[in-house]
Amino acid sequence: MARYAIIHSVDSDHESGDWYLSFQYGRYEYDDGSSERGYRFIYHRPDGSLQPARGQARIPSGTVMMSLITKALEEGWFVNCETE
Repeated sequence: MARYAIIHSVDSDHESGDWYLSFQYGRYEYDDGSSERGYRFIYHRPDGSLQPARGQARIPSGTVMMSLITKALEEGWFVNCETE
């Protein structure tokens, strides 16, 4: 089992009360005390809670994916996160 500690996150454009997608960089922390850093896409339900789907999130289009990656680049955290 792993816990995910978010370091950086950007959200897709959405209206209040809608499902939305996040692109995140964080640390996977395992029960044995080890950890790994990595990226993930994850959905939020309309109430803001997470919708984990066993590590998989359907990316609706390349446009949405690139929009989220562009936001992460603009915030300066998509490149060189491994050095943090």
